[in-house]
Amino acid sequence: MDSNGPIAVLPYFSIERKDYKIRPISQGYINDTYALMQDDGPCYILQRLNAQVFSNIDVLMQNIHHALPYLNDENYYLISLISTIDGKPYLKINKSDCWRMLTMVPDSIAFNTTQDEGIALEAGKIIGKFHSLLQEAPLDMFKDSIPGFHDLNLRARQFAEATSSATADKLKEAEKAILFAKLTLEELRFYDPGNLPLRICHNDTKLNNILFHKQDKRALCLIDLDTVMKGYFHYDFGDAVRTIVNNVNEDEKNLSKITFNKGLFEAFVDGLSENSDFLTKAEIQHLSFGVKLMPFMHGIRALTDYLNGNIYYKVTYETQNLDRCHNLFAFTKKAAEHMDYMQEVIIKKF
Repeated sequence: MDSNGPIAVLPYFSIERKDYKIRPISQGYINDTYALMQDDGPCYILQRLNAQVFSNIDVLMQNIHHALPYLNDENYYLISLISTIDGKPYLKINKSDCWRMLTMVPDSIAFNTTQDEGIALEAGKIIGKFHSLLQEAPLDMFKDSIPGFHDLNLRARQFAEATSSATADKLKEAEKAILFAKLTLEELRFYDPGNLPLRICHNDTKLNNILFHKQDKRALCLIDLDTVMKGYFHYDFGDAVRTIVNNVNEDEKNLSKITFNKGLFEAFVDGLSENSDFLTKAEIQHLSFGVKLMPFMHGIRALTDYLNGNIYYKVTYETQNLDRCHNLFAFTKKAAEHMDYMQEVIIKKF
């Protein structure tokens, strides 16, 4: 079987045979995503998985398959996988052409950024609820869909390899970012989360991976579960904060617009504190560090991808990954400036 796009794969999924309309969804850097539409609105999400990024899609889909039954609560909207007609969790046409389908969350909306403290509060609540529910899931059921995803040592090695093989033009263009990356890696060289408990984490809790109800803005659930696997809670905390307290998108070129909104931070921590009984004292002490670590981790990955010729993240222009990198490094600096403040708030709220 060959796939020529989303319409061609619909007969292979266990859905009603109808005349669906297909609407592309541009949000997201990795997979190709489509909404299946009927007359009364969207009903399913269809995705072509990026097999170049996800080298073991079987593991990725098994992790999602294991996680979803636990993510079912009166305060957490259950998303379901739609199986193929032969009962598989996803459609594998060949190694590089894999598709999955999920139920649509009705009356939902996502935000890239926010200035609404109510949204920040709800984001904290739902991330805490996500972790609380997955407390019941056995760790050993989950494998690494992307080995070393948040391994700083691995990212440092990949960065070093990229700088050694990049063109002279790219090295010149990225000179400031490369220097910042090297200085920050030196500063973080003793980072070791070894005394923290491993958890089943989302590992990509940026704000637009949370769905909210369109009317009352109540947080419903987390989406984009490709990176659900073992990790440390400060990964999810830091990733959420970097996109909640900063009111600009990741590729904003005017770095003076990058903010650290204290009201949004405190609202997010308030929300999290409502569903945080699972956290240990050691994890709470690491939360503010995660706000510095995660934007740097994303920044060095974007920089590495730029030096490698933009082979990982989707880009719409040649230097977009470099713009993302400058943006993320600028927020890393903001986070470093607010470490004492964040720790004071965290101690007060928890």
